[in-house]
Amino acid sequence: MSLSDLSATSVLAMLNTKQVSATEVMQACLDRIAAQNPALNAIVALGDPDDLLAAAAKADADGPGGALWGLPMAVKDTANAVGFPGTLGSPILRRFMPKKDDLHVARMRAAGAIFIGKTNVPEFGLGSHSVNPVYGASRNPYDTDRSVGGSSGGAAASLATRMQWAVDGSDMMGSLRNPAGWANVYGFRPSFGLVPADPERDLYLHPLATSGPMARSPEDLALLLDVQAGRDPRVPSSHDDGPFSGALDADLSGKRIGWLADWGGAWPMEDGILDTCEAALKTFDDLGCVVEALPAPFPAEDLWQAWIDLRSFAVAASLGPLYDNPEHRPMIRQDAIWEIERGRALTPVEILRASAIRSNWFRKATEVFQTYDALVAPTAQVWPFPVDWAHPKEIAGHSMDTYHRWMECVIPSSITGLPAIAVPAGFGANDLPIGLQIIGPHRGDLGVLQLAQGWHQATDWPTRRPPPDHAS
Repeated sequence: MSLSDLSATSVLAMLNTKQVSATEVMQACLDRIAAQNPALNAIVALGDPDDLLAAAAKADADGPGGALWGLPMAVKDTANAVGFPGTLGSPILRRFMPKKDDLHVARMRAAGAIFIGKTNVPEFGLGSHSVNPVYGASRNPYDTDRSVGGSSGGAAASLATRMQWAVDGSDMMGSLRNPAGWANVYGFRPSFGLVPADPERDLYLHPLATSGPMARSPEDLALLLDVQAGRDPRVPSSHDDGPFSGALDADLSGKRIGWLADWGGAWPMEDGILDTCEAALKTFDDLGCVVEALPAPFPAEDLWQAWIDLRSFAVAASLGPLYDNPEHRPMIRQDAIWEIERGRALTPVEILRASAIRSNWFRKATEVFQTYDALVAPTAQVWPFPVDWAHPKEIAGHSMDTYHRWMECVIPSSITGLPAIAVPAGFGANDLPIGLQIIGPHRGDLGVLQLAQGWHQATDWPTRRPPPDHAS
């Protein structure tokens, strides 16, 4: 087994005991990227190999230090990392070089990670298809003619193909979950506030997105989460609930799981999605859990309306300054312009109504979690779609009225900041992967990770069914 095939936990243990050097790990990483990335376009803005090897040699000379010491890592291109362009996939920001790391990136750097480049995203991180005018499209490792999702699409593809051992991602509307499900890996959206937002950004009005870890096992997720997570006094919503590493093994007997399926028929599903997911649910039975079909616990249309209003409100705030610049506006994708203009047109009454619906759903979800330990749903309503599509426009005869309606199944956790982990659920008749979201109560992150750990020990899909080799 090569270094690239090992877990992040194993490689870091070998680094710390000097069974392998940081230089050797970096060389293995660069060799793997050279072989796999041309077919996938997952890692972008890769640093100069000589410079990266020199950084690894310096790490060897300085000696072990930090939980991620010596591990090469590419940072998602929606986050700022000093030394690498922060384009967000937009030609407006093609030459932007940040002068400061975002908070979670700074924490990874301080823990000893060696940054090597960025992972590809959709333009401005909008939509679950990692294509943009700066770097082009990322492709699915299981079928390079198809999308790997997004916005953490490059991250997911780099994990699945062993170009990376663990990566950061972020999630507003399933961006850590949809690509993980489509790449047969794990992605964890933590409870809102566990991984603090950057303290220089808005701290109150837009709590929709969060950063989090992606990996090929829950153990590696926990390792990276422990670095990213933790209270920052400058961020009022931040909190401490870890550490999570070493606490994942648990007796799952008697845990009650509510199966959401298609939310009582409200979410159209492509053929085979529910069948594959329901077959996978038997794993919970094997773990001693009790799985029960759960009727839709809240009106889907109310959730959707609240979500698109709050999302447009947030996007209008973040991208508004670019929109207001007459030189920049022509370079903004149409979906982003739609979000900005829609967000600016919302009345205070509409925004307050959306917030009230979100509050009502949180109260209802809290009530549901008095009966169930976790809720489960598919990570996507469709299989990976052709890479040359902008987005799915129809599912099972139902027209999609927005560019992101096909991702509706991810919003119950997103809108209220509930922890949700994507676990691999197997493959359909088309040989494409899909995942399940395991959703827990607010600050129930450890319980969700423990369910994922039991699932992984019973299935280990990333090892059982790795993608084909893309080396030319």
